[in-house]
Amino acid sequence: MLMISGLSGAGKSTALHALEDLGFFCTDNLPAAMLPAWVKHVRHEHAAVCMDIRSSMDPDSLIEMLATVREQGEWGMLFMDASSEVLQRRFSILRRKHPFSAQQAEDASLETVLAAEREALRPLKEMADLVLDSTTLNPYELADLVESFWRGRSANTTVENSLSCLLMSFSYQRGLPSEADMVIDLRFLPNPHYEPLLARQTGQDDDVCEFFDAYPEVAEAEEKLRQWLLFVWPKLKRERKRYFTLAIGCSGGRHRSVYMVERLAAWMKQQAFATPMVRHRELGRVVKLGSERL
Repeated sequence: MLMISGLSGAGKSTALHALEDLGFFCTDNLPAAMLPAWVKHVRHEHAAVCMDIRSSMDPDSLIEMLATVREQGEWGMLFMDASSEVLQRRFSILRRKHPFSAQQAEDASLETVLAAEREALRPLKEMADLVLDSTTLNPYELADLVESFWRGRSANTTVENSLSCLLMSFSYQRGLPSEADMVIDLRFLPNPHYEPLLARQTGQDDDVCEFFDAYPEVAEAEEKLRQWLLFVWPKLKRERKRYFTLAIGCSGGRHRSVYMVERLAAWMKQQAFATPMVRHRELGRVVKLGSERL
């Protein structure tokens, strides 16, 4: 079962619809105070609920109630996030009143309302198994990630592993991913961007893979990352982490980081200690040749 919470406009409904397409019994905008009763009466093996925290419950009571509910069964918690700039733009385009504005002064700006909601939801974000940042995602990409999260969680459960993992590639030119638990910088590796025949390809293409195969330092870096994952994984489980996001970056986010994410994901599946989700943040973007820096 899954609980969904997060910032207004960050994609909670999209996430819930994605689960509904997977056959989940879904309930939207359930007042948080009604969650224990909902859990008690739901009869579906796969159920998801999107919570509405606009209630009189104080933060401490809410956290205590959620902790109690999660102890009653296999519950995952998904928190939807996005940058304030993107949320402001989404509400401006839709011309909708922010749901949290009723709890603020009449003359409060949208920026103030967003900040208040973000602070109110901070304890829920800290409890979440997965924080999905929809800032750069379209609805289809978001739905794919939600589906991957559920399938990965189910697969990991079968191998007695409660820790789910997201491996993502990104470009340093476009900023660090806010959802990352740890970040690896691969800009020290050879860059195929400067090979004319490889510039428009990605780390998923055979020609780029052959380029990397020619450099021993690439294989050495991969092996060290494998050993690091083998070392850190049991420590993360010992700390009772439910979800871990490893972000791997390079200059453009299309060659070195993509290659390494694909290699590590395949290895993790082969080792059967995790079935990671994979996200390549920059691969949907249009790239101008000559725009990448070391």
